[in-house]
Amino acid sequence: MTEIIRSADCGNSPKNLFLEQLAIAFAHRDVEYLLACVTDDIQWTRAGNDQISGKSAFAAALEHLKFDPITHLVITHVLTHGKAGAVNGTAVHSDGALFDFCDIVEFASVKGEKVRSIFSYAIERVDQVYSRF
Repeated sequence: MTEIIRSADCGNSPKNLFLEQLAIAFAHRDVEYLLACVTDDIQWTRAGNDQISGKSAFAAALEHLKFDPITHLVITHVLTHGKAGAVNGTAVHSDGALFDFCDIVEFASVKGEKVRSIFSYAIERVDQVYSRF
């Protein structure tokens, strides 16, 4: 089970809450939920990797993600404005590895009901060991 510490930024913003749920779905590898949240023409870029285009390629990439299960997820901030948003935080994997992450998204519309593009950063903290946040 993943311990989740949520951001205080969500408040009354449905788009902020949506992005927080998206980050949690990535941590849980909830492919079904993630596919429901994106447009058919989704563009996903992971920093340092090629861009993935289209829902079927996105689904295949999600199925092939290789990482140890996340035991702790801390969502630090969630920000949205118009058709853009970002969520960042820290993920601790079952092997003790710590990663800082940030996902920058473009929504398909101002309503923020579907995501059209995601640019993801994940950087491992190689000089630190997990300790309670």
